[in-house]
Amino acid sequence: MGRKVIALLGSPLPDGNTARLLDEAIRGAEEAGCDVERIVAAHLDVAPCMEIFYCQENETCEIRDEMIGIYDKFREMDGLIIATPVMTMGIPGRLKSFMDRFQVFYMAKYHRGRSFISPEQRRRRKMLFISIAGMNLPTVFEGAKMTAKAFGEIIDCPYWDEVLRNDMDTIQDIRTRPEVMEAAYRKGYELGQLLSSR
Repeated sequence: MGRKVIALLGSPLPDGNTARLLDEAIRGAEEAGCDVERIVAAHLDVAPCMEIFYCQENETCEIRDEMIGIYDKFREMDGLIIATPVMTMGIPGRLKSFMDRFQVFYMAKYHRGRSFISPEQRRRRKMLFISIAGMNLPTVFEGAKMTAKAFGEIIDCPYWDEVLRNDMDTIQDIRTRPEVMEAAYRKGYELGQLLSSR
């Protein structure tokens, strides 16, 4: 059985440009021997975090929805691939709400001082970040990357590498940029190799 990787899609479009890049990264990770589960954040029945802080003293969330099963998957995974478009200089709202619901991990690690993830687990866990943006601005990915990095620290899956492509308003179809598709595949494969070697 291979290392477990979660591939998290932040776009609601299952056949859009972001999804195509994610599919290439998944293909790479699978060819490197990983078991990959794809999760589409926008298609989950997940409420936003209500900051009721039930998780301050407990290891789960009081909001009983699809996140309950996802927490265990994120405890058990070895690697994470996040693929998202940039929206309003950040990440889409449904993906952000999904990340905010990991307050249960935040409270365990920073409030109670007992992370769900052991130091040994953390050393092998890695995150690959894939993102596209419509605008051709040098700072267009900064907000999304900061959010991804913060999320990685909360769940003890540190930011490892990235594949970024801006100016999508001009490019339109990522398939016209085979070098970006290849980069997504290659980074997915490298991630899989790194996880499998640990």
